[in-house]
Amino acid sequence: MATVRQILLSVASDEVRAAVLEDGQLAEVLLERPQQLRTVGNIYLGRVEDVLPGMDAAFVDIGLDRNAFLYADDAVHCCAPKERIERRPRIEEMVRPGQQILVQVEKEPVGSKGAKISTAIGLPGRFVVLTPQTDFLGISRRIEGEEERSRLRALVEESRSPGHGVIVRTVAEGQGEAAIRADLGFLEALWESIQEQAGRALPPALLHRDMGLSGRLLRDFMTDDVESLLVDSQDEYQNLIELAVLMSPDLAQRIQLTDKDPFVKRGLDQDLERAMRRRVWLRSGGYLVIDRAEALTAVDVNTGKFVGKENLAQTILQTNLEAADEIARQLRLRDLGGIIVVDFIDMEDDAHRQQVLDGLEEAVKADRTKVHVLGMTKLNLVEMTRKRIGSGLDQTLYAPCPLCDGWGRVESDETVAVRLRRELRQLLAETAEEAVLVEAHPAVAALLIGPGGVALKALEQETHHSVFVRGSHDLARGEHRVAAQGARAVVEALARPVSVGQEVEVDISAAHTTQTEDGIARIQGYVVDVEQGAGLVGQRVRVKIVSTHRTYARAKLIDSIEASPRRR
Repeated sequence: MATVRQILLSVASDEVRAAVLEDGQLAEVLLERPQQLRTVGNIYLGRVEDVLPGMDAAFVDIGLDRNAFLYADDAVHCCAPKERIERRPRIEEMVRPGQQILVQVEKEPVGSKGAKISTAIGLPGRFVVLTPQTDFLGISRRIEGEEERSRLRALVEESRSPGHGVIVRTVAEGQGEAAIRADLGFLEALWESIQEQAGRALPPALLHRDMGLSGRLLRDFMTDDVESLLVDSQDEYQNLIELAVLMSPDLAQRIQLTDKDPFVKRGLDQDLERAMRRRVWLRSGGYLVIDRAEALTAVDVNTGKFVGKENLAQTILQTNLEAADEIARQLRLRDLGGIIVVDFIDMEDDAHRQQVLDGLEEAVKADRTKVHVLGMTKLNLVEMTRKRIGSGLDQTLYAPCPLCDGWGRVESDETVAVRLRRELRQLLAETAEEAVLVEAHPAVAALLIGPGGVALKALEQETHHSVFVRGSHDLARGEHRVAAQGARAVVEALARPVSVGQEVEVDISAAHTTQTEDGIARIQGYVVDVEQGAGLVGQRVRVKIVSTHRTYARAKLIDSIEASPRRR
């Protein structure tokens, strides 16, 4: 059964986002933000800044924050010596510092790496791609009929300018002569305009910016199996209709205006959040674990809750087959690039291994980005490569964790408490102040105090200083702050914000861990143990302080006021 595709486009001033649905399931997400404008496909007049013979590459200034990187293999199209030589020339034989050079961005800058560029210019249209510096004529491999391939080859051969290469795109299959000629004519006129600009410009200069997200959807994604493109902006809808009329008039009838954000209407934000998690569940109950490292992406396949129906070998085979389909989807959805290593569940049967490998190769055929499956090892590892263009959807949507620096782990409460004690020992050894008040996350503060205050007493005996500790939900688990230092009486007054006999309103946040009938509240981080308050969690109550201690106070309930605003 043929796959039914639909494209959803949501337009806002700070973000344009698109989703590709296949049979109603989220398959791809594309984002465009003003502060993160795409550079892939842009053409620049650059200046060579440095030539690196040891890397057989050059750095080129194209006007971005970091110089772009030009490999020798990507420089031969315009810069190779004219005389015929048997070997590929080295980078220092093709470019020199200060030289002006026309280049196109192939890969976005990632991390500390600059953009990857090439002197091989390619101008994509709706039906063809113009490669003006070559004489190559190619037909998409997905056009399989020999008669149609011959027709398109003859048409393009007759229409192209001498010395201009052309690649015929899949969507050109079955198109009439006029549409393909018009597309080719537009691209050749665009190339002439770029060359004229290059003759007048001073490097670094942007000569041509590729289409924005909306335009690329029409040009690159609106194949015959896409039944509609839904957009929620009247202005963008009109722009798309006008562009469709110029590009391919039949597209206009498949563009539809909706009055509500299609992401919200279809619940795609929740689907995307689930799909981007480290653990991805399969329908059967198995799951994938996806981890990105500096050099590669690792995918681990697990049976999880799936126990199968026949035998272990069939259970494993079914899980691996389902995983192969989901892995292909995840590569597209997350826009993962570079090296991907998949650890399938061990299979002893060679026929099963081949079946899973065939299933994976079939699944990645739906990917518009080039994917190579390199085979399965005896350890059931599959090595794959997927052409890297951007930084990946996860790096667009997420930032490295400031606590773990992107490592994916945070220190345990015990580790944080031990480190904080160590820092307190050093602080108290260097100060003449009598006492100190420290604030930490409540879970860490509890460990610093210890059962009955044992740990805190031990720290005071060791340091010969008075130490007051209180919890604060404003602090992350790995954070702390010294709230006060000074005379013991002054610091103790700050650490103990209530007095015996005082009536106060508090929010019961949790039940007491050991005295299970009591509830726990906090005033400026100071713990208040409310007698018989366990059943009032989430409520605001009035209490009377009956006793105060260094790390907590005890209180009796006067009356319940209302549900706490934080718990409603």
